[in-house]
Amino acid sequence: MKILVIGAGRMGHGAVFDLAHNSPEVDSITIADANFAKAEQVAKIAGSRKITAKQLDVSDYKKTISVMCGHDAAISCVNYWFNLELAKAAIETGTNFCDLGGNNYIVDEQLALNDEAKSAGINIIPDCGLAPGMVSILAIHGAACFDEIEEIHIRVGGLPQNPKPPLDYQLVFSVEGLINEYLETARVIRNGKITEVESMTELETLAFDDFPALEAFQTSGGTSTLPETFLGKIKQLDYKTIRYAGHCAKFKTMIDIGLCSSEEIVADFVKIKPRKVLGELLQRNLPADEPDYVLIRLEFVGTKNSESKTLRYDIVDKFDDQTNLSAMMRTTAFPASIIAQMAARGDVKMRGATPQEKAIDAEKFVSEMKKRNIRITESYM
Repeated sequence: MKILVIGAGRMGHGAVFDLAHNSPEVDSITIADANFAKAEQVAKIAGSRKITAKQLDVSDYKKTISVMCGHDAAISCVNYWFNLELAKAAIETGTNFCDLGGNNYIVDEQLALNDEAKSAGINIIPDCGLAPGMVSILAIHGAACFDEIEEIHIRVGGLPQNPKPPLDYQLVFSVEGLINEYLETARVIRNGKITEVESMTELETLAFDDFPALEAFQTSGGTSTLPETFLGKIKQLDYKTIRYAGHCAKFKTMIDIGLCSSEEIVADFVKIKPRKVLGELLQRNLPADEPDYVLIRLEFVGTKNSESKTLRYDIVDKFDDQTNLSAMMRTTAFPASIIAQMAARGDVKMRGATPQEKAIDAEKFVSEMKKRNIRITESYM
């Protein structure tokens, strides 16, 4: 099995590690990045003879086609706005493709390639990270425990082990992705209908054992295609991001005064976009790559054997000091690696451009996660 990983950032590093060390069927791994030195560094750190580094600027479509050819699957770990063209390249080269997603509009355009992907005999599966990603498959897995499912509530967050003011947060993935999920509207099911709600709203408190006070609030992208998948089958579905208490109010203040705006303003005769300035300041001033946690909670309400039940799935993952992989790398990159391998192996239920919750066998996926020591604690309430 030959797998291409596009992007040598944190998540590309995580994917390469999983392919090299947790995936015995993978014979060859290519790590490609516009910065060849970064690709070489990831290959060196991952420490496997299976890995080859290549230079690739994904905005060069012809070069992308050339690099992608001959691989059984490709994983995109670059910014979401490249994923549509990468999916088209995958169809042209006959390469199974998945990505970390994060933008509903791009995902819709990718899924519109279904007929072309079917004709090419491949899988295009967007949104295969953590959330959107793993949680979509866990939603299917938990819903299958009920005769009738009424509600699914998803809560996910990446948190520093040693939070520092003012935001008690560290950058664990793209700053553009972070701002995007705080700005765009969230898609949910309310009273059986798909609707949109503003991000950074509907604040709630929640508790995990051995953690200080936590909060959760609406953010975009986390439900991905789940609203369409569960439409007509469920009354309530939503997704919220978990942070340490107080984070939401602080960041929302920056949004409210326009620091996340992409509209140009003039300051000292220079045109600038506040969002670009904020992104740069966040990268300069927030910690990154320090030990972290990922918290995941899904709650299901439904009926089993004519009895109303509530099922809770909890996952607490943390920085692995043996591999030097963050919890966010493990819970985001490992799922994408698993799905790419399932597609390359022919374990996906259907060909074409499809949401992962429809295409991926949830039991097999959860089994693969357990092999990587990412385990679900189940409890009925």
